[in-house]
Amino acid sequence: MKKSYYEERDLSCIRRTDEIVETLPYYVQDFFVGVEPRTSSLSRLNYAYDLRIFYTFLTSKVFKDKKIQEISLDDLAKLEASDFEYFLSFLSRYELNGKFCRCTETGKARKLSTLRAFYKYYFNKNQLPANTPSKVSMPKIHEKEIIRLETNEKVDEIGDILYVVKNGDGLTKKQKAFHNSTMLRDTAIITLFLGTGIRISELVGLNLDDFDFKNNSFVVTRKGGNRAVLYYNNQVLQALTDYYNQRTNDKKVPDGENAFFLSLQYKRISTRTVQDLVKKYARIISPLKKISPHKLRSTFGTNLYRQTNDIYVVADCLGHKDVNTTKRHYAAITEDIRKKAGLGLTISPDNNN
Repeated sequence: MKKSYYEERDLSCIRRTDEIVETLPYYVQDFFVGVEPRTSSLSRLNYAYDLRIFYTFLTSKVFKDKKIQEISLDDLAKLEASDFEYFLSFLSRYELNGKFCRCTETGKARKLSTLRAFYKYYFNKNQLPANTPSKVSMPKIHEKEIIRLETNEKVDEIGDILYVVKNGDGLTKKQKAFHNSTMLRDTAIITLFLGTGIRISELVGLNLDDFDFKNNSFVVTRKGGNRAVLYYNNQVLQALTDYYNQRTNDKKVPDGENAFFLSLQYKRISTRTVQDLVKKYARIISPLKKISPHKLRSTFGTNLYRQTNDIYVVADCLGHKDVNTTKRHYAAITEDIRKKAGLGLTISPDNNN
């Protein structure tokens, strides 16, 4: 039986994690076995990436006479808080596999979190005397402006991008050669992002049997593997059914292919292809904004918040487990709503003069 998209993705993450762990000291394997019951395969892969960079730092800056696999737990016990602060500084510019890399504030915070979890595991096993990384403060994360498509009295970027997708205005000759084949698919993808705010991984993983066109709904697999039913309006329904009908009548679609969105090679569309097609159309209507699938998700979240003024509804629709995540992202809109409320408030005149 053919494995599902999520099963294939999990297997790929597990294989890649195993490959990286094999390059690290032998005891690191115990950590991954220990955290497996409460983490996803993708989380463990990110742990592996972070630890690989950490051990690369140790051999290049701290234990210069040792190879990565020679670094022991006793060596880790010798590290002080200042060494981890040095590591965070190192992440501002470092070399990995011949390439220069640079970590953002968020990236540094994630790597420090990984090291805290890593040390905590061995501390709880009485194999390390302290969780030294926990003594280091998390990098300050500066809130970024929410980049999104705007629709107001002056501009209609949402309408503009949908127009470009349908008509191909502004595409190059090479891009236009494929436009007739991909127009309905691309329209359905852009419309689904704007109408439901799903993640790119959730969109790519959609199957034919996830949709219920009669009830304007579909089932999506959220982060962590949880399944949720989402609903969409008639504009999204029209875009989805137009593409579905084209897909159904295309004789080149392989028998038994269950993926809803297909590439030109008639395989499940990849996240890279979706990212590229969103950027392709977005550059035409808003060249100064770097619009990505995640920015279309932000566009949905912004519009929903402005319509409902309910952060809990937005959190639920976006699949945020913690409403504080939603609050951080949409704090600027909260301020915007407060400003409008204050400026628009009418105060009755004082008649008690």
